[in-house]
Amino acid sequence: MSYTIKKASLEDLDETAALFNLYRVFYRQPSDLEKGKAFLKERFLNSESDIFLVMTGGKAVGFVQLYKLFHYTRLQKQWLLSDLFVHPDYRGKGFSVALIDRSKQWCEETGACGLMLETEKTNDIGNRLYPRCGFEYDGLHNYYHWWK
Repeated sequence: MSYTIKKASLEDLDETAALFNLYRVFYRQPSDLEKGKAFLKERFLNSESDIFLVMTGGKAVGFVQLYKLFHYTRLQKQWLLSDLFVHPDYRGKGFSVALIDRSKQWCEETGACGLMLETEKTNDIGNRLYPRCGFEYDGLHNYYHWWK
């Protein structure tokens, strides 16, 4: 299946938001297309993330969202691969790998030292995919969250 990957812009908000909503539902969040759309619009307007869309047949079928971080030991920019999603009807066609490859290329283009990601232990698909794409499991660190 032929495809292209494009850097998303505000013009792609509706398609991106539809996929983002499905992604959130995958992670057991209530569907809220409008709230997700407002969230993404803010990211676009404030240049707070970079999103790439995989396009096939003239429509967006998957996305990856990257946030800029800084790595304290390498003293360089690093990208957080925060969100990766391919519509269920288009899985198994290599689109996730293509989005990860594009994210790696983005590191090269922006002078970043690499990508970091986190996924749930129960995300069987992701936990098989990421090592296949060259990611190394970091068993030395515990990740903690603080929410207000």
